[in-house]
Amino acid sequence: MKIKFGLTILVVLVGAVALTQLVFAEEKLPVIRANSTKVSIRDGYAFWKSYWNVDPEVKPNVYTTSRKYEESMFSTDLESISFTVKPNKPYRFIILLNGKDSVLTEIAYVPSYLETLKRAAKYNVNDGRIIPKFTYQSAENPNLQSLRKHYKLDSIAGKGSEFSQVVKVLSWLHNLVPHDGMHRNPEKMNAESMISVCKSEKRGLNCRGLAITLNECYLSLGFKSRYVTCLPKDSLKIDTDCHVINMVYLNSLKKWIWIDPTNNAYVMNEKGVPLSIEEVRQRIIENKPLEVNKEANWNNKTRVVKEEYLFSYMAKNLYMLECPVVSEYDIETPKQNKFPDRAKSAEYIKLIPVDYFVQKPDKQGNSYITNNSKLFWAKP
Repeated sequence: MKIKFGLTILVVLVGAVALTQLVFAEEKLPVIRANSTKVSIRDGYAFWKSYWNVDPEVKPNVYTTSRKYEESMFSTDLESISFTVKPNKPYRFIILLNGKDSVLTEIAYVPSYLETLKRAAKYNVNDGRIIPKFTYQSAENPNLQSLRKHYKLDSIAGKGSEFSQVVKVLSWLHNLVPHDGMHRNPEKMNAESMISVCKSEKRGLNCRGLAITLNECYLSLGFKSRYVTCLPKDSLKIDTDCHVINMVYLNSLKKWIWIDPTNNAYVMNEKGVPLSIEEVRQRIIENKPLEVNKEANWNNKTRVVKEEYLFSYMAKNLYMLECPVVSEYDIETPKQNKFPDRAKSAEYIKLIPVDYFVQKPDKQGNSYITNNSKLFWAKP
């Protein structure tokens, strides 16, 4: 995880030797000396020793931060420079490396994930672009019946409320198959095959594999369920990380609920009522109370911390959301190995905010694009 903070204009000389001024590209820039490429950074109360590397071949070396109006300090092995960051005003200085290489360094403010999400609060329920209706495979499907029987999912779910059944199946899969973000998922992307491969090879699945597997388990039990790819804004195509979770419809609550198999997590309001992805996103934006179940964890090793999980990681990844049009068994197995008579591959619907910089075309690849949150979150 990258640590990002913020900066801009106030320069303080530190050390016995006053900083000289160089003219670089018609700018008079402050200069600090260094014999090492390692730079330490102090930001408020936090200190990162030898955290950043300067590279004379890169012009400029850009350091980004999301902390506004806080004093920060860059320290080489010889000298230091301090600054206070302001939005929309990049700050430049020179690191003179080994007395000969002038390394142009730029400090730039970027909005935090939470700020970016807040700017993306608005959808357009009047967006008239035509998108398909979401559909859900029946539990009577032979593949789903086989999955249900093979893993005794009725016994795992138990006889309790809908919510307790959903949570029990979530915990069962979380304990059965670990999260493994370092390897690709098996080629056959269905629950029976992926669980079998994980057992035989003693491996896990990434978040997408886990969500697809859990989705099929829920469908086999008669729940309407989708897996949801949660995407960042990624305007520079740098952040390729996303997260995939599930949404399950509970008739008893007449709503969808958030389910995350990677973290054995669901999210509630301050009264303990389970929330949907739509509700969690809005509450993050509005700074309303959110709670994560106490059992939430990663691979039974690391407890989920609400602030990091929701207000940082998921704030980043709730910018855009995408679901398959058809929620069914084996939907993401490469089509050349399945249903050779079908010309089309799986199709998706992507919900984007009106803030997003790419609104056209109406279908991008195999994804229909919409601003209409009402259609995207439609009840089954």
